[in-house]
Order: sequence, then structure tokens, then C-alpha cells
Amino acid sequence: MIVRWGLAALPEACVEAGVAEPLLVASERWDGLQIRATRRWREVPTDRVADAATAAEGADGVLAVGGGSALDLGKAISAATGLPLVSVPTTYSGAEWTTYFGVRDPQRLMRGGGGGARPVAIVYEPELTLDLPRETTVGTAMNALAHCAEALYADGHNLDADEHALAGARLISEWLPRVVESPRDLEARTELLRGACHAGAALAGSMLALAHALAQAVGGATGLPHGTLNGIVLPPVLRFNAAFVPDAIRRFGEAIGVPDDPAARVEALTALGGATRLRELGIRANDLAQLAAAAAQRGGNHANPHVASAEEIERLLREAW
Repeated sequence: MIVRWGLAALPEACVEAGVAEPLLVASERWDGLQIRATRRWREVPTDRVADAATAAEGADGVLAVGGGSALDLGKAISAATGLPLVSVPTTYSGAEWTTYFGVRDPQRLMRGGGGGARPVAIVYEPELTLDLPRETTVGTAMNALAHCAEALYADGHNLDADEHALAGARLISEWLPRVVESPRDLEARTELLRGACHAGAALAGSMLALAHALAQAVGGATGLPHGTLNGIVLPPVLRFNAAFVPDAIRRFGEAIGVPDDPAARVEALTALGGATRLRELGIRANDLAQLAAAAAQRGGNHANPHVASAEEIERLLREAW
């Protein structure tokens, strides 16, 4: 993966990626950026992937700017057209590192997904994160932190991914509180983005596990923010997985400064964004069994050290509720 820092490095990264005439995928929020593109797609998120792919005709690549929805749409277009993808992430989600994607409609409800994208380059610009609201900042950072945790024990974990996971966890745990305290502190935003970069590399080198399965099931059914959900469900999953991979959970805890109870530290970091319980987001207790059944079928559960039953997952959701 080509990785560069600073928006001024975007033209160079595009050249390295072989992208000279891209389709720019970015919402109206980013109209003020001086980015050269052959054409533009502004409807983010959208489930009109076929129309977006048609808009890429004549382009030699896709350039996606924004959060997870924009980057996932860029990946969906890349997969549909075979075009290379250059990403400029403006949150901490880590979507820029993976080949798979989710498709959401304008109401942010999940409408499908897939894989096969061709991400080839990433350009990080911390200044684009300075105006992120607190909830989005914390939520997407907690998504990144969940990537770090799960990379240490998901099926397919390895030494290289572990190194990125531990580096990312240290940076996120240290710098997220500073960003919340001083949102326009460019140094703090830069270090938090470096943590997210490591988390994305860890995700790309390993796999997702049980916490993401829960967050995806709940978010897909409700349209609630994926990162916020990860922050809420990760603590009970860490306690659950401690019985099966205690060394991995301990290493994650050491990285975030609480080796004996990493779940408590995750709960404290999640609280920086507001909601810490599913009921605070409007999830009904009567829906938990159905959500658990959906989560049990997801790939993240099957890549977990212990494949959880629907009944076990329902208990975890009730703990998070």
C-alpha cells in the first residue's frame, strides 16, 4: 500500500498509483478542496452503486474522500469497475485499508456489501479531521481500537499485524482523550490518525472477530454508527474472549495501559463520546435475541477464538444493553 501524509502529497500518490483522471467520490462537504478529477459523485452514502460505477466511465481510477461511507462507496465502485482506488480518510475508521465494503442507503441502512476492491494508495491529512464532532471522533477511533484488539486474536492473526495492532492501540489510548479535550490540537489529531493508520494496517493483515460481528448486526438493522457500536460492544466481548485467549487480551491491555482490565479502559474511552449502552441508542431489549441470531452468522464470529452461539451473543448484547 502506498501511504503518504499531507494533502500536498496527493498528486504524487495518484501518479504512483497510476491514477491521472479519477472519479472523485466525496460529499458536498468537501467541495472546497482543490482536487483535480475527471468527474464527481456527491451522493454519499448511496445504494446506487451501479449508477456510481457508470459515472466512472472514462476515468482511470477512483479517488474517495471522506469517512467510512465515502470510502466504502469508493471500494464498491472499484470492485464493480476494476479501477484502482486512492483514499483520503477524514475519520479514524480504517476503511481505507481493506478490499471489502458495506453498501448503505441515504438513511444509512445496510443494503449489502462485498469485496474485490483495489485499494492502492492512502493519503492522510490531519487538518481534515480538525472539525470532526466529538461523537464521530470518538466513535470512529473506537472502531479503530476494536480493529487493534481483534487483530491480536482473530483467525489469521500474525506477527506483523500484531505489531501494528499494539502500536495503534497505544496511540489511540493515549491521544484520544487529548483530542476530546482539545479538538483543534493538530498534534493530537495527527497522532490519533497515526494510531488509526496502524489499526487499519492491522485489520488488513488479520481479520475481524466477534465485536465487529455484533456491531455489524446491530448497525445493519438500525443504521446506527458503526464505530459507536464497536465501542459499546467491545468491553463485554473482551471479557468473554479472556477465557479463550488470555495472553492476547493481556497484551492489548498492556498497550492501552490497563493490563488487568482492558475492558474498563475501553468503557472509559467510549464514554468520551457519549452513549455507553445500547439502550441509550434506542435499541429495544425485545430485539436483542434477533440481533444475536444475525450476529452469530457473521464472519467475524466465525473468526473469533471461540465461535459464540446465538445464546452466548445474546448474553453479551444484554451486558452491553
